[in-house]
Amino acid sequence: MDVKTHIKRWRLILGQESQQRFGGMGGEPLTEEQDLMDQALAAIYNRAEAGGFGSLGAGGGKGPSNPQISRWLGDVRSLFDKELVTVIQGDAMNRCGLKQLLFEPELLEKVEPDVSLASTILMLKEQIPKRSKESVRVFIQKIVEEINKLLEQDIRRAVTAAVNHRKHSPIPSAAALDYKKTISANLKHYSRELGTVVPEHFYFFDRTSTTAANKWTVILDIDQSGSMGESVIYSSIVSCILASMSSLTTRIVAFDTNVIDLTEKSDDPVDLLFGFQLGGGTDIDKSLAYCQQFIENPSKTLFFLISDLCENGNRAAFIRRLGEMKESGVTVISLLAMADGGKPFYDAQMAGKVAGMGIPCFACNPQMLPQLLERALKGQDLQEFQKEFEKSSKKK
Repeated sequence: MDVKTHIKRWRLILGQESQQRFGGMGGEPLTEEQDLMDQALAAIYNRAEAGGFGSLGAGGGKGPSNPQISRWLGDVRSLFDKELVTVIQGDAMNRCGLKQLLFEPELLEKVEPDVSLASTILMLKEQIPKRSKESVRVFIQKIVEEINKLLEQDIRRAVTAAVNHRKHSPIPSAAALDYKKTISANLKHYSRELGTVVPEHFYFFDRTSTTAANKWTVILDIDQSGSMGESVIYSSIVSCILASMSSLTTRIVAFDTNVIDLTEKSDDPVDLLFGFQLGGGTDIDKSLAYCQQFIENPSKTLFFLISDLCENGNRAAFIRRLGEMKESGVTVISLLAMADGGKPFYDAQMAGKVAGMGIPCFACNPQMLPQLLERALKGQDLQEFQKEFEKSSKKK
C-alpha cells in the first residue's frame, strides 16, 4: 500500500478536522466514494460537527428524520465490507440511541406506523433482540394492513377488469359475474318496495382465459439493495395480493449480488418482508437470467423490474437481456426506487437506456399501481400512461 493510500485511510479514521494537516503532508483530496464514506462515518463518530443523528433515546433528540437514518444505513452497507458494517451499526446503536428507538417494545408500541421506519427495522432485523421480535412483527403488520387497505381492493378490481373481459359466457359463475353490465342492463327492473335492482338476466365473463394455458404470469424482480427500503415494502405487499389471485401466476424474486426466490413466502406479507436481506450490491443481469426460466408464454407475461438501476454487474448484458425480453413479447416495466417519502432515487444514465428501448421506466407512486396493472394486462399503451402520470405529478 503506497503512502497516499495510507494518508487517505488515516484521514477517514480521524475525520474532517484532520484534513488541513494531511493536506500539508501531500495528501490528495478524497474521491467521491471516499467522501461518502467520510460523511457516513462522521454521522456517528463526529456528530456535533457533521450534524449527525443526535440523541434518539427517550429524550427524543433533534437529529434528522427516519428516512435519513434509513438512507445512512443503506450507504454504510454499500460502502463498507460486511464486517465493518457490523461494527459501524453497533456503534450507531450505542452512540445514537437507535436501539432504544427501534427495538424497545414499549417505545415501538407508541411509534406511529411509518414505512421509512419499517424499512430501517428490516435493514437491522438480524440485530433485533428476542424479547422485541414480537413487537417488531406487530409494528410491521400494522403497516402491511394500512397499505393493504389502500391497495388491495383497487388491485383486485383492476386485475378482474383486465382478464379477458371482452366476451361473456352463458355459463353461470359467481366469481365471473359482470356486475357493471348486469346492473346497467337491469336498471329498469328497480324495485321501490325492496329498494334495489332485481335482475331478470345476469351476465358472466368468459373465464376460459383463466385456464393454465391462458393465465397471465406476473414476475416481480425486486432489488433488495440498501436504498430500496420503501419500495421493497410496497412491492412485497402488492406481490402477496397478486399471488392470492387465482387468475394470475405470480413469481416473486429478490436480488442484490445474489438471487432469492421468495414466491413460497407470498402467503404472509410479513414473512415475505422478513425474507428480504436489505443491503449489499446489485447484479440485475443475474436476476434477469434467473427470471427468464419462468417465461413460458411471453405474450401473457408481465415483468416488473423494481430497482434503482444502480447496476454493479455487467451493465451491457443487463440492457441486452432486458431488450431480449421485450422483443420476445413480454410486457416489461421498470419501476424506479422510491425513497424519502416518495422521492425517486435511481441511476439516470441506466434509466435513460432502459427508456430508450421503449420500456416504460418511471417512479410510480403506489396509488397508481392498480391503473398500471389494468392497462398492462389489457395490452394498452403504457408509455402513454407514463406521460399521463408524469404530467399529473408535475401539476402537484
